Amino acid sequence: MTATAPVSELESSTIRKLFLRLLPFLFLLYVVAYLDRINVGFAALQMRGQLHLTDRVYGRAAGMFFAGYFFFQLPSNLVLERFGVRKWIAGLMVLWGVVSGCTILVRGPVSFYVLRFLLGAAEAGFFPGMILYMKRWFPAKSRARAVAWFMTANPLAGVFGSPISGALLGLHGLGLQGWQWLFVMEAIPAVALGIAVYWILPEDPKGAKWLTEAERVHLAGMLEQEHSATHGLNKRDLLKVIFSPGVWMLSIIYFALPACMYGVTYWLPIAIKTLSGLSYFATGVVATVPFILTAVAMVLVGVHSDRANERRWHIAVSAFVAAIGVAAASHSRLPLLVVGGMTVGMMGAESMTGPFWAMATVQVGANAAAAIAVINSIANLGGYFGPDIIGLMRSGNGQFRGLLAIGITLAISGGLSLVVRAKPKNNSHNALGTG
Repeated sequence: MTATAPVSELESSTIRKLFLRLLPFLFLLYVVAYLDRINVGFAALQMRGQLHLTDRVYGRAAGMFFAGYFFFQLPSNLVLERFGVRKWIAGLMVLWGVVSGCTILVRGPVSFYVLRFLLGAAEAGFFPGMILYMKRWFPAKSRARAVAWFMTANPLAGVFGSPISGALLGLHGLGLQGWQWLFVMEAIPAVALGIAVYWILPEDPKGAKWLTEAERVHLAGMLEQEHSATHGLNKRDLLKVIFSPGVWMLSIIYFALPACMYGVTYWLPIAIKTLSGLSYFATGVVATVPFILTAVAMVLVGVHSDRANERRWHIAVSAFVAAIGVAAASHSRLPLLVVGGMTVGMMGAESMTGPFWAMATVQVGANAAAAIAVINSIANLGGYFGPDIIGLMRSGNGQFRGLLAIGITLAISGGLSLVVRAKPKNNSHNALGTG
């Protein structure tokens, strides 16, 4: 007993420092990344009329972001592995800030498609890079909680960004319309924080001066033990990763999450305004409610998943709840039912995130950089599917029937999550399910 108490106290203090020192800055970076998803939904309230964009064009352009994600995520994450987090993430943020600012030049569908694709390509390495970065810092037992807190940047970006975006739509000056000011204001913090990343973010625990020597040694030992337990795949053998049944299973499960999350996020302002007739600013204020509830739900689920040390049922139940919510919203024009159903969909889909990545980073084993990028690349095609299917199936009477298709994908995802092995076998093939 006397031998284990100091270790437990040391571990507790180490994890606490990781949460206090790393997560706030990582959270801020992700807020800035996610602001684009909020802004483009509000910008569409003006862009559709001023640029004569149909619902289908808007839905496709919103989803085009994830086509860029798909093609550039794996190369980007492998370059990150070679050059390190600070240099690569810093460069990506500056680049996507510039591309985002260029969105003010959109004049029609083609330029909208191109810039959305380029923005997705620029951002492609960010999220999987952050997941890989947290894998290198947070032990598995605390990773779902860390990812859940990190991912609250998604809904909280909506809380902060929605009323600001709604207000900025009323800003006109210097030859720019309100929707153009949204993208200018989005670009500035991305560039500024990109520069700051290089100086603030430590590459690995060895460079963390705010950890004591004992804490660094203990953390390194925990992470090395986990790495050894899942070691197996050659880091250069990408074909095994790309064609791994385990990786594809995880990708299919995760596909429903961005399909719902971005389908709802991109169309939520339009749903609120068209069904209620509220002003731009009032629409932004109302839009904060779903994001607040989603932030609370995803943290509670992530914490409970860590405490119970269980992942599959937390993913499945969250997916099923989300499916029920969006299905209920799909064939109604009642503002409370549509927005309420979208809210439940967001809460359930986002709540899958922490448990999913905690499970996935254990399943993929040693080849985490490539596997995380492959999973995120394939699955984020759901981010194309969600907004596009809503735009395609948007009925003349204003119903969001595409939400039903998203609900079906969520139900499938929940079912498949119960099929995944709870823990990978400790051998070279089964860490990724390639045997």
